[in-house]
Amino acid sequence: MGKIGQERRPDVRDLEYTPTVGAPTGVEVEELADLHDRSLRHGNDPYAPLRPAFHQLIGARERPLQVAVDFVEYELRPGSWLWIRPGQVQRFGPGLRGADGVDVVFKPGFLPPAVVSAAHMDPPYEQRPLTPSGEDAEGVRRALAHLAYEYDAMASLPLGSHVEVLRALLSVLVIRLAKVRAPGPAPAEASDTFHRFHAAVERDHAVTRRVEDYAAALGYSPRTLTRATRAAAGRTAKQYVDDRVLLEAKRLLWHSGLPAKEVATRLGFDDPSDFTKFFRLRTGTTPGAFRTGP
Repeated sequence: MGKIGQERRPDVRDLEYTPTVGAPTGVEVEELADLHDRSLRHGNDPYAPLRPAFHQLIGARERPLQVAVDFVEYELRPGSWLWIRPGQVQRFGPGLRGADGVDVVFKPGFLPPAVVSAAHMDPPYEQRPLTPSGEDAEGVRRALAHLAYEYDAMASLPLGSHVEVLRALLSVLVIRLAKVRAPGPAPAEASDTFHRFHAAVERDHAVTRRVEDYAAALGYSPRTLTRATRAAAGRTAKQYVDDRVLLEAKRLLWHSGLPAKEVATRLGFDDPSDFTKFFRLRTGTTPGAFRTGP
């Protein structure tokens, strides 16, 4: 599969959830092909990198679809789905105008906590396309069809009732998709300690890379954070923090025109040479070489 958009690298645009006029708040069901013209109508590049603040369930039907998510390129085969989480940087490949598929968008917090747990929606995330087959494919197809039907039938129910129906049907869809992760056991439920640590790292990774600082702020020992992070993500707490800093460094280097020195400053490095050492140790290349690309 060819690289997506190597010839140009526009800045990442943050995309907040804005419901379509006349649509219920919290969830939308849209044809992928419509995203192309909708972007152009709003003066946006449909192939530009975006950082949405909402969930997206992208399903391909009869034709494959290319999409990149945080430096990993995926080709969704017919019948496959990809779950893109809030805050991830995505970019569609060529062919969005003629795409044959669906994009189910929903806000964080829209689904009940029990569904979030049952569908393993909390971090750490398992990012890979899912391809239902057999009874699973039929279950997903019916769940999506019912969700799409009720989404288009807004006038048939009072607004409050309509939203609750959509919430229930979306719950069915995400639980059906979660089941497709087999073979293998379902991922273990991460502890509250890890969830608090993850949230703190998301918020403060550009402020500190010291596990001791996170431990002090959260009221745990560094050893407790490492134990919880190993159990949830298979990484030490320090590795987890460094992974997050490295991801943001790659995002800034690849998608922005900021010089490496400014990237270092944004990520809390006092000395640009320390940032270069950090980056080279974990990638085997320098920030400048990464930005230039192969």
